[in-house]
Amino acid sequence: MKAIALKKDWAYVVFFCLKEMGVLSCDVCGEEFVIGHPPHLANQRIADKQACWLETELAKDHERQKKHAERIELPDATVLSWKDSEQYKRPA
Repeated sequence: MKAIALKKDWAYVVFFCLKEMGVLSCDVCGEEFVIGHPPHLANQRIADKQACWLETELAKDHERQKKHAERIELPDATVLSWKDSEQYKRPA
């Protein structure tokens, strides 16, 4: 199972198998999302980067006039590191 973000009202249904890493509120609508990691892979540093990524994605939803998904799969550490490095090619 990968790291995910769930709307706060849905989190109680799924989080019995995930460790809660934090809550992020959408800057535009205030909707709250809980970030969860599998317990054996829980990492606060990665969760912080995923929160930044999620913040950007939520803003894009509003630009596109699209509703936020109930469940959002979060990128792993390798993808987040690649995006921060400003490289042109995604790692294989």
